[in-house]
Amino acid sequence: MAGNEPSSTDVGPSRPDTGRVMSDEDIFTWRSWFAILAGRMSDEGKHRYREAMDIRREESDCRKCDQWKSYLFKYSPIIRFMRDNVSQLHGDLNETNVRCRRCTTQRSGGFSPDHGIEICANALRNRGHLEDTLAHEMVHAWDHLRFKTDLVNDLRHAACSEIRASSLSGECRWAREFFTRGQWTLTQQHQECVRRRAVLSVMNRPGCKDDLQAVKVVNEVWESCFADTRPFDEIYR
Repeated sequence: MAGNEPSSTDVGPSRPDTGRVMSDEDIFTWRSWFAILAGRMSDEGKHRYREAMDIRREESDCRKCDQWKSYLFKYSPIIRFMRDNVSQLHGDLNETNVRCRRCTTQRSGGFSPDHGIEICANALRNRGHLEDTLAHEMVHAWDHLRFKTDLVNDLRHAACSEIRASSLSGECRWAREFFTRGQWTLTQQHQECVRRRAVLSVMNRPGCKDDLQAVKVVNEVWESCFADTRPFDEIYR
């Protein structure tokens, strides 16, 4: 019968309504992500997208960072070793003065004699990355207590402490360089990583004029600072 025939607009059974409506934020996220993958987004656009995502994930990033931090203070050999050695110099680094925060600059962490250690929760890849970063900043803390370093105004102090922190923390070991930074050099890889990171750190100090001065300062202190593995007996990782 004609009344039972499907109309020309019938498209079959309708899908159930999930109640899920894409928000402007969803559309922004997916469109931006595909634009980055396709290479169609400007550097400014990438910066704004990452900043927006960092803000959106701030609470979860900091919560995860705090969980990893607690684990490392309890179980990581290098973190426990550095905490004990800082304590022997009458310093105190613990879960209360190592703080996870959302950072607005491209870095993983920082050390301040007045405020302790800041960890950039939005920059962390995994717990191993936090372990390297925390160990790095704890070497800076040990240097400050042992040698009274001025990491802001004295470029030689900054270069020496950065050489030691990059070398001793484990962040320049071959696997870290190969798998996360695409540095595939097989010979002198550790030294090249330490030197590169020290130069970049010195360049960011307010008293450094340019990259040439940064290289010069790092070269001036390289031999003695790279050889100094205190408080370790040798390069640990």
